Amino acid sequence: MTSNVQGTRRDGSRDIRAPRGTELHCKNWLIEAAWRMAQHNLDPDVAEEPSELVVYGGIGRAARNWECFDAILKALTELNEDETLLVQSGKPVGVFRTHV
Repeated sequence: MTSNVQGTRRDGSRDIRAPRGTELHCKNWLIEAAWRMAQHNLDPDVAEEPSELVVYGGIGRAARNWECFDAILKALTELNEDETLLVQSGKPVGVFRTHV
């Protein structure tokens, strides 16, 4: 999914805000919840150092780098109801069909 593991970790121009309202950006509300929570983690009102993807504790990051963060959000918007997005070490590594 993403091959650039050495991407940008600091970006002071990014102002991520937790989405609000009833507009759906993903294919269902369960996927939308993950999409919104990822952005909520970097909302300046709750994140420790949002420009560096740090959400808490000085080292806890929302993603490996900004390229991976964007790739995670993009993958969530494209994810189907019967699929699961695998995120490992802060980067999206695959989409798999979910078996119920």
